[in-house]
Amino acid sequence: MLELQEFFTRLMMALFAGFIIGFERQWNHKSAGLRTHALVSVGSALFVLLSLFLARENGDVTRIVGQVVTGVGFLCGGIIFKEGLNVHGLTTSATVWCSSAIGCLAAAGLIREAILATAIILGINFGLKFIDNWLSERI
Repeated sequence: MLELQEFFTRLMMALFAGFIIGFERQWNHKSAGLRTHALVSVGSALFVLLSLFLARENGDVTRIVGQVVTGVGFLCGGIIFKEGLNVHGLTTSATVWCSSAIGCLAAAGLIREAILATAIILGINFGLKFIDNWLSERI
């Protein structure tokens, strides 16, 4: 069983990553912001931590993790909406999905990997936004 300090560290890493990603989304006035990303990341981490505990009691870690992916996918579907011919919320939805994955990484004890994934997601949302805008203006 995880020591309480290790449990807390993994949970706080998930919170920190979700907070940072959510801050970027909220800063850009997107529909899912700081609290949503933090909650999704922490919730995913809690389910993975639970599955790690249950696996020690003769369970299968992958079953709960698989359900986290499915559940967050359902949540992300609610973020996407269509207005006429335009679809909105795809990037925010994908970012929520990635926040969940980062929560899973943190809970599994892959802290460096969670930090790297957070940096990559922020890089995508910040850096590729300029390229996306530039391409959209060319059309």
